[in-house]
Amino acid sequence: MPIVDDVSAAIADAMRRQDRARLSALRMLKAAFMNRSVEKGRDLDDGEARQVVSSLVKQRKDAIEQFTKGDRRDLAEKEAAEIVVLEAYLPPAADPAAIDRAVVEAIAETGAGSAKDMGRVMKAVMAKLAGQNVDGKMVNELVRAKLGTA
Repeated sequence: MPIVDDVSAAIADAMRRQDRARLSALRMLKAAFMNRSVEKGRDLDDGEARQVVSSLVKQRKDAIEQFTKGDRRDLAEKEAAEIVVLEAYLPPAADPAAIDRAVVEAIAETGAGSAKDMGRVMKAVMAKLAGQNVDGKMVNELVRAKLGTA
């Protein structure tokens, strides 16, 4: 079942269970799917839908960081609860060893030797890890560390 249809079914289920927090997160996700679909001018495939979910998770993580700095634990907890709902629609997180291996391989393949080659390496790493749930920020830091010592 496509992710978009799965979310619609989950909305109906959350309504039946009167789970307000889950329902709110799912409705926000469905709205994001609809917005992206309108932008594209067609229905989303599962890969595009996962990108939408991933970007929403990233937004929530950034919001948690800001709310924590602002001493708003209540709002940070709400965002964390939304992340739990959203992550159910993402593939499992990539293994850190696999990420490290992909970075090393990408550096070798691109012949990168300095921070100037960061963009090429990041592009190669993300291509290798396509279809997996990967935190780009973490990959970026790992690439920086490897290139700094290379």
